[in-house]
Amino acid sequence: MAQIDGFFKLMNDEGASDLHMVAGQQPLLRILGDMERVKFKKMGNDELRSMLYEICPEEKIKIFEESGDIDFGYEIPGLARYRCNFFQQKYGIGAVFREIPSEIMTVEQLGLPAVISRLAHLPKGLVLVTGPTGSGKSTTLAAIIDECNKTRKDHILTIEDPIEFVHKSQKCIINHREVGTHTQSFSAALRGALREDPDIIMVGEMRDLETISLAMEAAMTGHLVFGTLHTINAIKTVDRIVEIFPANQQGQVRSTLADALKAVVSQTLFKRTDVKGRCAALEILIATPAVRNLIREAKTFQIMSTMQTGKKYGMQTLDDAIQILLDKKIISADDAYSNCVEKARFVKYLKKPPSDFTEV
Repeated sequence: MAQIDGFFKLMNDEGASDLHMVAGQQPLLRILGDMERVKFKKMGNDELRSMLYEICPEEKIKIFEESGDIDFGYEIPGLARYRCNFFQQKYGIGAVFREIPSEIMTVEQLGLPAVISRLAHLPKGLVLVTGPTGSGKSTTLAAIIDECNKTRKDHILTIEDPIEFVHKSQKCIINHREVGTHTQSFSAALRGALREDPDIIMVGEMRDLETISLAMEAAMTGHLVFGTLHTINAIKTVDRIVEIFPANQQGQVRSTLADALKAVVSQTLFKRTDVKGRCAALEILIATPAVRNLIREAKTFQIMSTMQTGKKYGMQTLDDAIQILLDKKIISADDAYSNCVEKARFVKYLKKPPSDFTEV
């Protein structure tokens, strides 16, 4: 048993999502979005480095000492998996660990809209799950892949850095590939994927032009591709994909994206007020013919009005999702106001003036 496993056990007992360990400071847990210090001594750089290296593969240690940061996965059987990031900072070594639950929750258990399950039954195309870091993208994506696994008879290939949720093959056969261990990069794995007879490809992060281009190509050649992006809403997601390409290619990219895209799910996490825990508000864009035309014509600013009138297709705006949670008294008015788009819609629910003076 590694020395650090005790902190992972504490993390699990406290329901924390992240563990932060930095040289010269006490360990900290992120619990329901807030940072809480652990009652433990401050560790020096050498002591912390020794503790961290105990769980780090030797080849990763070498990369870390050369580059200054690494990602890898670590698992405690019967407890959970952890996404680990080591980094160098001013006062020495630092590390952040994200807990990946061993049990994969279903769409119903997560309380997500029914249309999310339907995404798992699409024959082909590109489905993007977006949101800021820590918004639950991986959890939502795991629930969708789990639905595929239980209901389809296909080959699912996941490409991640590192592997997070581990799916056991059920009706589908599932192969997990980790960047840096099983393949050199997302783009290299995607190029190889087209020769590995997949039906469904899950790309853990679409972070560069080549990966995005290959993902769209796979979606256009009859595969169902799921991916994540660090964007704050559905419209920004479409714009981000187009803008990452050179200006002289953007017209063609809009056309390709319009044909490939099936849906964008953008989510924001909230602290619950009714019970202990967190919940997600989802903005959902379904690529109807009207939406495809707006993407082709570079009129993404008009997509919002299409989403507002597209509820019969399963579409919803972030503000509508927030309104539902607020009306059910699941989230606080302050959180609703802080995360909404149209501030005027939610300011009336506040008991005191907003704390963000830039919005006034």
